[in-house]
Amino acid sequence: MDRRSFLKNSALGGTAAAAATLAAPAYAQGKRTLTMVTTWGRGLAGVHDAAQRVADNITAMTDGMLTIDLKAAGELVGAFEVFDAVSSGQADMYHGADYYFVGQHPAYAFFTAVPFGMTAQELANWYYHAGGMEKHDELGQIFNLKSFLAGNTGAQAGGWYRQEINGPEDFNGLKFRMPGLGGKALGKLGASVQNLPGSEVYQALASGAIDGTEWIGPWADEKAGFQEITKTYYTAGFHEPGAGLSVATNREVFEGLSPAHQKVIEVACAETHQWNLAQFLANNGTALQRLQSAGVQIRSFPDSVWDAFGRASQEVHDENMGDEIYKSVYDSAMTSMRASSRWIEAAEGTYRAQRDRVLG
Repeated sequence: MDRRSFLKNSALGGTAAAAATLAAPAYAQGKRTLTMVTTWGRGLAGVHDAAQRVADNITAMTDGMLTIDLKAAGELVGAFEVFDAVSSGQADMYHGADYYFVGQHPAYAFFTAVPFGMTAQELANWYYHAGGMEKHDELGQIFNLKSFLAGNTGAQAGGWYRQEINGPEDFNGLKFRMPGLGGKALGKLGASVQNLPGSEVYQALASGAIDGTEWIGPWADEKAGFQEITKTYYTAGFHEPGAGLSVATNREVFEGLSPAHQKVIEVACAETHQWNLAQFLANNGTALQRLQSAGVQIRSFPDSVWDAFGRASQEVHDENMGDEIYKSVYDSAMTSMRASSRWIEAAEGTYRAQRDRVLG
């Protein structure tokens, strides 16, 4: 979609909003249930928890006047079908990772993660204080969605491999599961990249359909059972340094809610974003210890691989810069990231290094 189409849709959206204001719409009274579809298999650690947290928050904050019927992946629509289901009105809202929907628009990747992008804190800084939420909403106007961040995994692991990665050439021909723009970057290194829903990853790895996978981090990965298949684990990855999760509500449905219930959804999502990030970070350290005790070998990619990741990632960004919406979101996100990073490194980075040195 080109910039003119985007502006046209935005203008139409603005006109419709103005007309709606003049019409002073009457909001539906009484109890209401919204159907939420998700990209997650029921019970997937952390990610399904975030969807359930949003649903429970909304019910509690409205005293049961607005409730959410949560459907896990496959219960109403497939994991990768939730975007179109909500956009079209087949379902009312979804919870998922927006980088699954780069086919609809590549800029959606920024609201989960892009390679060599923002940490969880940097993403929050951009989203809540430097224009990120507004960019999310601009994209949503094109697709009839109203979106909010609603979870974060923190920094994700580099993944599980059947053999060590000693150089960029080891990715050539490797069948690897990695969604989003990170997967596109890995493809430039010769990998055969697979985009599988989380609930299908274990079986694909166990059967040999894929040679390796990233998922989230030690806690969620342990729950998924990947350590039963391979013992080689890279704990730092380039692809998702702070992966956000999102809720998107069909825009017509959202605008038909009372202002109070609209605010409930926004606040329920924001609370879940912080709660979920803390959930992952509180559990990852002890899970990593258990994995190591079970014989998992912790690895780090050599500098040559990191350099190759960086070159491939920049190629992916460059290929999308002809799209003015993508470039606008990229410029906004990178400007905020660099501004945030300066202080975080000067203060927290120095403090943590010294704290760990002093405390041993």
